[in-house]
Amino acid sequence: MSKTKLTINNNGSVKIEGDFEIVDRNGNTYGLQGREVLSICRCGLSKNKPFCDGAHNGHFEHEAIAFDLPPKKV
Repeated sequence: MSKTKLTINNNGSVKIEGDFEIVDRNGNTYGLQGREVLSICRCGLSKNKPFCDGAHNGHFEHEAIAFDLPPKKV
């Protein structure tokens, strides 16, 4: 099985690619209808949350630059 890839887009959503499932807090699975690529809302403006509908355009700013987290606490 290949890795699932999440891409944090500039000024927008989180794109998910690969073999994945999305569940709600109760463990119920969203029906993704065979999609292997989709985007999750980060701005909170989507009318289709948790999925992105493009409502962030011109209303959300974040430059996605990767960085290292501090060491994990033990």
